[in-house]
Amino acid sequence: MNPVLKGYLRLARPANLPTAAADVLAGVAISGVFIGVFIDKAWNTSMLWDILLLVFSSVFLYAAGVVLNDFFDHKLDKTERPERPIPSGLVSVRSAAIFGGVLMNLGVLFSFLVGTVSGMVAITLGLSILLYDALGKHHSFFGPLNMGVCRGLNLLLGITILSDFSNWGYFIFPVLYIAAITLISRGEVHGDNKNHIIFAGALYSIVILGIVVLFATSGLNLLESVPFLLLFAFLVFRPLLKAYSENSPKNIKKAVMAGVISIIVLDASLAVGFSHWWVGLIILLLLPLSVFLSKLFAVT
Repeated sequence: MNPVLKGYLRLARPANLPTAAADVLAGVAISGVFIGVFIDKAWNTSMLWDILLLVFSSVFLYAAGVVLNDFFDHKLDKTERPERPIPSGLVSVRSAAIFGGVLMNLGVLFSFLVGTVSGMVAITLGLSILLYDALGKHHSFFGPLNMGVCRGLNLLLGITILSDFSNWGYFIFPVLYIAAITLISRGEVHGDNKNHIIFAGALYSIVILGIVVLFATSGLNLLESVPFLLLFAFLVFRPLLKAYSENSPKNIKKAVMAGVISIIVLDASLAVGFSHWWVGLIILLLLPLSVFLSKLFAVT
């Protein structure tokens, strides 16, 4: 592969992009779209195109976020991560800014093709991404919260497919979960973040228990979602415990990678609660794709 092309791909973090698609698919499931998929004969023509547009919108917005993150960090990365595409000279600072801007505009455009409500959520998401990249990530409390809000808005983007926000409250789960991962990542370079890991573990537990309680009390499909939640718990807690017992940058990075990729399993769990087990399996198919790409491209 051409080194410059690979540099641009590395900027976009390909392994993370399936997680953005999973967020939107979970949001679509929460909206109730998949409940009547085999009953409504017009479903394929009326919904599939909108789902694809929202998926691509989410993927482009996520890619824009990580590209622009490296753009804002290019001076710091010269010292801490000189192997990244911008400090290594593969991609210029100006080219990275243009690349990120184009991706963000495409993401917003695709959402407006679905509807005005989706487009406005995409604009809000884009502004939240820029806020995090430029300012939010430098704050110990606001940074993780800002990043979590970005993921929550991504889930909300999927929910907007029917312009019905009756289940918007599930927005809180990706907010808490991503805030936890962002806390863990604070020790990626230097290690020594056991307090952050403890707090992150507590947030993970709140997310899992919160979903179980809400599904049970709302009469949703809890039974079929349990296997997905158990898989999710295994995937996130195993590396987290290892990072706590041996608090090295290497183990912390593995915990962050596991957390990011396992968003797909969390999304599958949420989707099953509002639809059927097979919807969760479809979303779960994004997991091996993400794992495969993580072996070729960095996740963090």
